[in-house]
Amino acid sequence: METTASTTLSETLCRRLAPLEARALRAGVCRQTGLCDFGNPPIEPALSILTSSLDREADLHPLGRFLMRAHLRSLLATRLRLVQDWSRQAKSPAIVPIKGPLFITGMPRSGSTFLHELLAQDPANRMPRVWEVMFPLPAPAKGPNPRDPRIRRAAACLWWFRRLAPQADSVHPIRAGTPQECVAIHSYTLLSEEFIATCHVPAYESFLHATDLGPTYAWQKRFLQHLQAESPNQRWVLKSPDHVYGLASLFSVFPDAVVVQTHRNPVDVLKSSLRLVEVLQRVFARPRSRQQIGLRETRSLADATERFIRFREDHPGLAGRFIDVKYLDLVADPLAIVRGIYCQLGLPLSEPAAEAMRRFVATRSRYPKPRKVHSLADLGIDPSAEGRRFQQYCSRFGISGHQPRPG
Repeated sequence: METTASTTLSETLCRRLAPLEARALRAGVCRQTGLCDFGNPPIEPALSILTSSLDREADLHPLGRFLMRAHLRSLLATRLRLVQDWSRQAKSPAIVPIKGPLFITGMPRSGSTFLHELLAQDPANRMPRVWEVMFPLPAPAKGPNPRDPRIRRAAACLWWFRRLAPQADSVHPIRAGTPQECVAIHSYTLLSEEFIATCHVPAYESFLHATDLGPTYAWQKRFLQHLQAESPNQRWVLKSPDHVYGLASLFSVFPDAVVVQTHRNPVDVLKSSLRLVEVLQRVFARPRSRQQIGLRETRSLADATERFIRFREDHPGLAGRFIDVKYLDLVADPLAIVRGIYCQLGLPLSEPAAEAMRRFVATRSRYPKPRKVHSLADLGIDPSAEGRRFQQYCSRFGISGHQPRPG
């Protein structure tokens, strides 16, 4: 009884000290910054639905509640400052457009991060870096500046994150200078798969997947223009598995975009993605059962595959804008895949860029292996049944058999 009473008192105190309430969050950051214009897209109803879902459904532990509240405050404060900065720039000469961006998407854990990092070795390509997405103001100066204090700030934040999630490097190593996913840019709109990956928020998930993401991609476009202000002549290469939920909006905002879609055996994807979700969610919430996580991830993966198959079948005119990459082929011969992508884009791959990619492949270490790997059967998932569930996908893209872990 003492433990129950103590836990209840701790929960009550935590909720008072770190309330997850939309109105209070908005008011707090407005007082902090002296600003009140959040720009477009509107932050409501997304913020209210997200905070309510976090408060009622996510089962956040006390530290997780403090961390999530601080994260939301940081996103809102940075957004206010960005909107102020962009409103000043509206009176300046026309903003340089985004031309022919390349988006990498597909199943999670299907080699998209590896491909993104590989393409980052070409100096003709431009990727949003982790530090500049975390701390986008002021706009990065022309050319890399290793002495930028924001790089050290981002590195310190990530160091603390690895202390809170010591297994993070075994599933998704991330550093201040590595390429960042689009999902982190979307988080400033409060319409982002990030919150679904890190917390159990079914009400917010239902809302997000029923929402028009056009304004989110319009925000991303303006964000990229902000980052490229001093170096507008590079190709943007962007990445997130979650683009499968917004392909129509992506092409609406970026009409000349090309999408590289990575493919992997879905059963292997499940094994890898379950570990990632489990590690991330433990940072913020009390552990859910592996069976619960497994069932949720299975449904989510099936939904994602159905969405992009349906989109591609419904938009045959965009067939030439997709480049399909099989995970097994990417792991076996990365440079051949890159050359194939450049060929389809009608772009040259310089020898210095190719050599940089070879060095990257040669020095890139494998992810550390976990101490214990649970089988799908341990999670209450029947691999044979899942194989049948994804039969259409495998047939459509020529995927079969077990595929090894990334090198």
